[in-house]
Amino acid sequence: MPRIHLLDRETAELIAAGEVIERPSSVVKELVENAIDSGATAITVEIQSGGVRFIRVTDNGCGIFREDIPKAFLRHATSKVLSQEDLYRIGTLGFRGEALASICAVGQVELLTRTKEEALGTKYEIYGGVEKSLDDAGCPLGTTIIVRNLFYNVPARMKFLKKDSTEGNAVAALLDRLALSHPEISFRFLREGQRKLHTPGDGKLLSAVYAVYGGEFGSSLVPVEGQAASMGGLALSGFITKPECAKASRAMEHFFINRRYVKSVTMMAALEEAYKNSLMTGKFPGCVLNLEIPFGMVDVNVHPAKLEVKLSDERMVFNGILNACKGALASLGNVTLARDTGKQPGQGRISYFQLKNPPLAGEQQRMTPAEYRKAASLPVKEEPPVREKAPPVREKALVGTAGATVFREPPASSPAMILRDDEEKAPVSREPKPPCREREEEAPLKWERERARPAAASPKVHPEPNPEPKSAPPSSGTPQAPVLPDLRLIGELFGTYILAEGGEELLLVDKHAAHERILFERLRAEQAAGGIPRQLLLSSVQVSMPKDRYDALVQNPEITQDAGFGIEDFGDGSVLVREVPSILEIGQVEDAVLEMAELLLKNHTKLKLEFYDELYHSIACKGAVKGRSFSSPAEQQRLLDQLAADPGIRNCPHGRPVMIAITRRELEKMFGRIV
Repeated sequence: MPRIHLLDRETAELIAAGEVIERPSSVVKELVENAIDSGATAITVEIQSGGVRFIRVTDNGCGIFREDIPKAFLRHATSKVLSQEDLYRIGTLGFRGEALASICAVGQVELLTRTKEEALGTKYEIYGGVEKSLDDAGCPLGTTIIVRNLFYNVPARMKFLKKDSTEGNAVAALLDRLALSHPEISFRFLREGQRKLHTPGDGKLLSAVYAVYGGEFGSSLVPVEGQAASMGGLALSGFITKPECAKASRAMEHFFINRRYVKSVTMMAALEEAYKNSLMTGKFPGCVLNLEIPFGMVDVNVHPAKLEVKLSDERMVFNGILNACKGALASLGNVTLARDTGKQPGQGRISYFQLKNPPLAGEQQRMTPAEYRKAASLPVKEEPPVREKAPPVREKALVGTAGATVFREPPASSPAMILRDDEEKAPVSREPKPPCREREEEAPLKWERERARPAAASPKVHPEPNPEPKSAPPSSGTPQAPVLPDLRLIGELFGTYILAEGGEELLLVDKHAAHERILFERLRAEQAAGGIPRQLLLSSVQVSMPKDRYDALVQNPEITQDAGFGIEDFGDGSVLVREVPSILEIGQVEDAVLEMAELLLKNHTKLKLEFYDELYHSIACKGAVKGRSFSSPAEQQRLLDQLAADPGIRNCPHGRPVMIAITRRELEKMFGRIV
């Protein structure tokens, strides 16, 4: 049996350092978090060779008193925790007192610091945990820490480091997250002498998002605000992406608790639940969400990296985030902008200059001389209105040589006169004239198959328990969905898309996607209200299937009843279908029953609600009007009216957009009418 002995101090320090410092990004994380805790408003990070050879972190925080500097590099020495009780209400990013001791154990550290009470700064050097010097130095207020030759005394750790480019990218990703969590701090990141990041530090989260991820991601965000009163004392703030701007992975999901970056399964599940039935398969939302929670309700003392936390009430956090994100998505309305449906060129990273000097309205502004003088507070020079001369109007000669052509100048009041650019933008009044709009009672609609059901019994798609009068102002904490303008029906394109004009936009509606979502929401509402309307088949439909699916179907009669099907066991792998939901046609019954059996076989251990959603996806898809099938103008107008009545219909259950808008300005730019 080997004898037990105590390790020497140097070996113990190296072992302990391995729990905190794994790579250069770990060093940067600890040093920057200390800078944030010091009250800094500007932090600069510079690395070379991926941070292995050189790391410098500079801040303008409170600094360190000279007599405290040697103690700061001892293990378990900290200014943030004084007693055991403080561990249950940690409000700072650092608190363990291990960071500086671990860093100096595996690197060559040089420190420059000065507090506002001291006239002279201090320079301190410590290599491999051994103090080298402590001298006076001239330096500005704050702290600068330089770490050279990381792991120079631990060759085993050095050989497991990745390429310099990989380690440098890890540092860059870390600083991106820190910049998002503290938009009030200006972060600068220099890599191999080149500036890679510079945030304005103006306290606005959106400015930090634009500086970190650029305009493409920033323009796809929707603000989220969850008030503390409605979330049990919690407060949620930040942004989430529009459903049409979802990502192929979870890489753009950023969660913070009390401005600390965390990996929380609870927060991730709540966010993705809010997007349920709004995203395509394989797509994930992006977000930058910060949850403010009482310090006593979260335990960050779980792992040295402090990425994992424990919540005392996960259900309350889940519900609060879910409701806040659902409210933000509901505020989007029906319309999806055309520019959000694909990546736009020229929307890369936004520079610091662009953030500090934004354009007036995102586009180049056009002004007349008088407008410019007024905007610049210069004397306004009266200028007579100028009209450009119209081209001559070509018309057939009524007399003279047969087929001759004459030209005449239009009179001053002629509508052919070309107006100036600012006059051309004036709204033109016109009466909407929907083509051949029939009366609804004279034109039965394909997608309103409500057999044997009185119209008064139709449940609302979105029942509201306490509807407020329309004249009441919206509450400040609940964003309101934009209301569609009065739409003028234009017609139908390819038998699939309805074209309509609303305000200054051309709207294209996917008939199948819109009707599918309407049916899906109706099925959910009817099932919640007590039952889905059915139709009794004149002759039963026999459906045969594999034995495992047959067994799953006949073993769950209450679920099939709730789903709107009347099914009897016919034996030997077959069932008789006598009743089906009223929106299904006779030719779709067999496919719907087979899909229901498949879902029951897969979801026998899952929640019933999840099963119903998947089933209603299938039923709504089969019952919706099909693409490439032309509809009457009355049917088209009825679908537009249903969309206008429910602003929550934005995507079909599979995540495709329902209505896409192309603005008049975008069309005019396509045709070269404006620059």
